[in-house]
Amino acid sequence: MTNQTLTPTRALVLGGGGPIGIAWQLGVIAGLADSGVDLLQADKVIGTSAGSVVGALLCSGRPPSELYTTFVEVARRGEHADPDIVFVAEDLAPLIQFIMRKPPSGYADTALLSEIGAYALASKTVGEQRFVAGIARLLQPEKPGSYQILSNQTWPARFACTAIDAETGLFRVWDATSRVPLDRAVASSCAVPGLYPPVTIGATRYFDGGMRSPTNSDLAAGCDEVVMLAVTVLPFADHMAHAARHEAEQLGVRKCRLIVPDQKSLEVFGPNLMDRNRGAEVALAGFEQGQAEAARLGIG
Repeated sequence: MTNQTLTPTRALVLGGGGPIGIAWQLGVIAGLADSGVDLLQADKVIGTSAGSVVGALLCSGRPPSELYTTFVEVARRGEHADPDIVFVAEDLAPLIQFIMRKPPSGYADTALLSEIGAYALASKTVGEQRFVAGIARLLQPEKPGSYQILSNQTWPARFACTAIDAETGLFRVWDATSRVPLDRAVASSCAVPGLYPPVTIGATRYFDGGMRSPTNSDLAAGCDEVVMLAVTVLPFADHMAHAARHEAEQLGVRKCRLIVPDQKSLEVFGPNLMDRNRGAEVALAGFEQGQAEAARLGIG
């Protein structure tokens, strides 16, 4: 019998982190690509919250360099400050209290998530349709008015994103088999409770998958090689990085490479991951970090 060498399966896990996380992750991936490390060779691209936006963009067929350049240009023009997705909640203290009840190095359970869902459903936010339309424009910023095109486009076969059922707290993964419009799936993954509205898909409303876990990296279980991008922010960077490392270790895969913001990126982020005014400089910091990470990762 002839021995056959199986090609290792690879996953790219993109975590949550608001507008700052989107900018940083796009920068890191473009910086890696510029140095010869192509993360788009992954068989699975798993996005949560901000990572769902980045994952959808990466699986659109456009090279990381183009996505990065476009993002920076749009950010410098201030066009990411879309009124449909910019909303300042009156009080996010309840959400912070919910998050503090989550296990520091584990996944939130269904009971806690259903409580968060009730909070999300009761919160006053921007309207749902406006929010979904804003996410659609964010996914294709260089093509104004492309909302319908995005809604009807073919779902990338290897892309998945995460959300939570607002009533039951059940975890949901959207992928090509779900038959859900891409804009609504990504919007549901980005719907931070108390800040954005839960998104209706079918007869159910869903909110941010990052409330279960910032990365939901367990979806990469069974792959041979995993690269995780996990967003952290000062002054909690060490704690958040520790939690991400714990999730990476739990996977038990042959190779798992975790990338978290370096000191320079953290300083550029500032304390607020929802700050849309720092997009260009954060993306640049991510690009420089990606270039520096290339040698450490040692993959192509």
